[in-house]
Amino acid sequence: MEDPADLAVTLVDGYVDEPAHFGVPPYVSTYPRYTAGALVDAGVPREQVTYHTIDELRDDRHKWRDVEEADLFIYVGGMTVPGSYVGGTPAEPDEVRELAWTANGTSLMGGPVRFGVGEENAGAQETARDDLDFDFLALADVEAAAYDLVHGGLEGFEDRYRSNDEVARWAREGAFVVEQHPNHPDYLICEMETSRGCAYRCSFCTEPMYGDPAFRSAEAVVDEVAALSDWGVRHFRLGRQADILAFGGDGEAPNPEALRDLYGGIREAAPDLETLHLDNMNPVTIVDYPERSREAIRIIAEHNTPGDTAAFGLESADPVVQEENNLLVTAEECLEAVRVVNGAGGWRPGESPADAPSIGAEAPRRLPKLLPGINLVHGLMGERPETYEHNLRFLERVLEEGLMLRRINIRQVMAFEGTEMAETGADIAEAHKQNFKSYKQEVRERIDRPMLERVVPPGTVLPNVHLEYHQDGRTFGRQLGTYSLLVAVPGERELGRTVDVAVTDHGYRSVTGVPHPLDPNSASMDELVAVPGIGRGRAGDIVVDRPHASLESVPGDDERLQAFFTIDTPEGAD
Repeated sequence: MEDPADLAVTLVDGYVDEPAHFGVPPYVSTYPRYTAGALVDAGVPREQVTYHTIDELRDDRHKWRDVEEADLFIYVGGMTVPGSYVGGTPAEPDEVRELAWTANGTSLMGGPVRFGVGEENAGAQETARDDLDFDFLALADVEAAAYDLVHGGLEGFEDRYRSNDEVARWAREGAFVVEQHPNHPDYLICEMETSRGCAYRCSFCTEPMYGDPAFRSAEAVVDEVAALSDWGVRHFRLGRQADILAFGGDGEAPNPEALRDLYGGIREAAPDLETLHLDNMNPVTIVDYPERSREAIRIIAEHNTPGDTAAFGLESADPVVQEENNLLVTAEECLEAVRVVNGAGGWRPGESPADAPSIGAEAPRRLPKLLPGINLVHGLMGERPETYEHNLRFLERVLEEGLMLRRINIRQVMAFEGTEMAETGADIAEAHKQNFKSYKQEVRERIDRPMLERVVPPGTVLPNVHLEYHQDGRTFGRQLGTYSLLVAVPGERELGRTVDVAVTDHGYRSVTGVPHPLDPNSASMDELVAVPGIGRGRAGDIVVDRPHASLESVPGDDERLQAFFTIDTPEGAD
């Protein structure tokens, strides 16, 4: 029997992306945190738990020694809804297998990887369960497996799900591990679990495999936020749930007071937090319980930080696809849910919610507090050429009504054993791949750009954009938060720092901007030219006529100048 106090444990995070759980940097999922807490609860000293991300191992081969020499090596990861990522690259199956070969001690693998592995992390893939040469594959909760494995002297475990009491302990005990994340503390956002499982059974989704919704208490979530805050975390997302509106209720109907306890408690536990966002919101809840949903959304928008997104799983606007895949709302019902969230949560901070316009010249220059996003999945049973037309028409109606969507996510299905899509697999997605590509581009051109111009008009200020990489003479960065915008600013700036940005122009899913406020006495030509209405000739005049004592001496539209510029009065200027 191995004594837990003598064990050296290495935990590698290969990242996760599930329907209701995200953990690709700058996000850290619950898996490594809860697993670290389970290890400590089982008797492993904190100082003997080493945590690495897969990107760390790619960048520094010396860190593989921690995998090789550990008494217990645990890998957590898995992608069931793969996307495109900037902050990190999820582990590919061959990399995970190499980790298992490297480990000399006992090896355990868990997380959503248990649902299956494809040839690569991409849509239109068929998957199969594979232990990838690990000693143990946790077919239920990896944190429970880690606890039982250590508690039993590394001799084995029975697959099981953890209890809410265990989660409460392990969440608190495992908070320390975030300090070992390479993004800690400034550019790290913790995914928070309020519940898991789902009351509904869509054909392709893995979330029902966790069972019916099991809710944590508001007190337990707040306690976890407090523990993470003590370890320097300032950014949080309530993303580990199928439907935030159902929190504290019966799994379907909203409980506004439970949400008030949750959000109010988080604000008290972490008064200096910088981000409080969410992810999933089920539109069927809004359709079935409109007034209670409005009240719940108002409570969320009172407590969250701007730029929040409630992802709606419409999945398809085609009634044939809806019927064959047990989808929950029609296009018309989803449109009504979009209206409700726009009305209750789509206000921009800076004025009172009742008075502030959310669109137009009089709207405050900040992101709206809470907007819906739309998820569309292709390759589902019943998909036909008309499916693409139905989806486009739905998005066009949202645009025509003057409503706002923060994000439109379009992907191809992955089929997993245990879901209704398992028999169909990726056949439909593969057959329609060319149609999918052209349709996706059409959405980007016809819907995404004008929608982005509505949500983030020129002059909108995006605070604390974290600068991540250089490309083509520009610096790219993002705010921390749910589905944050990619932002490009002129010039190559120091990476790793943050800057406030005023938006100047729009791509399909990204924006360009300039540092805010911009001083015409020190701004570069590229920055001046980027400001709408300035142009190269006027920018040249601004440079030649420096120094400017006030904005009145700067050529250009006064209102536009005030939106982008301020002057630090130079010494000696009139």
